[in-house]
Amino acid sequence: MMCETQIQEKMTVLFLCTHNSARSQMAEGLLRAMYGDRYEAHSAGVKATSLDPLAVQVMKDIGIDISIQRSKSFDEFKDRIFDVAVTVCDRANQACPICSSDLKLPIKFPKAKEVIHRSFKDPAIARGSEEEKLEAYREVREEIKKWISQTFGRSS
Repeated sequence: MMCETQIQEKMTVLFLCTHNSARSQMAEGLLRAMYGDRYEAHSAGVKATSLDPLAVQVMKDIGIDISIQRSKSFDEFKDRIFDVAVTVCDRANQACPICSSDLKLPIKFPKAKEVIHRSFKDPAIARGSEEEKLEAYREVREEIKKWISQTFGRSS
């Protein structure tokens, strides 16, 4: 006889930043690696560009390969409703309104049942040697990792 188990659908999370090149990409990769059994992670940008190679490198340093991810515009998700949307920079929070899932608007924006704004410092503005820039990316990665653990690591 087969054991009956309750299949629980994964919660969907969208991370948004300005260019979907570093912070939101790291957040997507971290959430997928840390809690992929419970969450379906996505990321997008107000104006998608390309993956930041330094973000890819500092994630690879901890065993997470985000090089397979791609930079996406929030337009790709305009018809979806996410369980949680997180803006990870102030500019994205201002430029891309994340609407409540029950709000009816003629313009299509991503919608979410819960919206969180948690701004992280932009590592791309770091100056100095290559090692100093990498250190700035590592610091932001660790801040995001800690925040994801505190926010999404709670038992359901």
